[in-house]
Amino acid sequence: MKMYGHEENAVYLSPIKSTSLSRSFHTTIVNALTDRRVVLEAALRRLADETAPLTDAAVLLVETLRSGHKVLVVGNGGSAAEAQHFAAELVGRFKRDRMPYAVISLATDTAILTAVANDYGYQEIFARQLRALGQPGDLLVAFSTSGESENVLRAAEAGRQCLIKVVAVTGERSSRLEALSDVTVRVPCTDTAAAQELHMVVTHILCDIAETYLSEQNEQRNTDLPLLTDAAKEISW
Repeated sequence: MKMYGHEENAVYLSPIKSTSLSRSFHTTIVNALTDRRVVLEAALRRLADETAPLTDAAVLLVETLRSGHKVLVVGNGGSAAEAQHFAAELVGRFKRDRMPYAVISLATDTAILTAVANDYGYQEIFARQLRALGQPGDLLVAFSTSGESENVLRAAEAGRQCLIKVVAVTGERSSRLEALSDVTVRVPCTDTAAAQELHMVVTHILCDIAETYLSEQNEQRNTDLPLLTDAAKEISW
């Protein structure tokens, strides 16, 4: 038996025993995992058959970062978490050590988010940041399972006004966000939870491609640089 806290205020926890409740949970978990496997396997097969949008998104991502521009990422709720995840993988690293890439999640600064929401309305929280930070040649990546969130739609509109390309990652249904985007990756799933899981797959694929390609390009450039001569090495700057 485990005991936590000071002796005089000890809380005793009994070991977990096999009960009707745990047996019920076990059955629920097994069924949920089986159902999720079926849904995700079917969705991944369809995604593999429709790779053109994801390919176009990868090209835009790589070209943006290779040209020295930045990527701005938005989303609400679980999609806000995915926006942060996307930025973290590219500013930090995904699979290899390399230079960081210029990727910013616009869903993270609570002071900006609350100030803009208070003064201009929640629908403007991303669009105002786009106008402040976005430059022609940048890329906006917008995660939205519905493709109908007003603040994400306004961000896409602001992006287009700022001459910023827009990549949308949405659910299966057509949406207003798709109409505002240059490329839309529609994951073939209507269930929100499964769509969010597929959005993470999309994130990892894009990050893997960007990191691999850009790292190889950087390594090639370093290889092509002329070696310093002994005389040059002795120069005192």
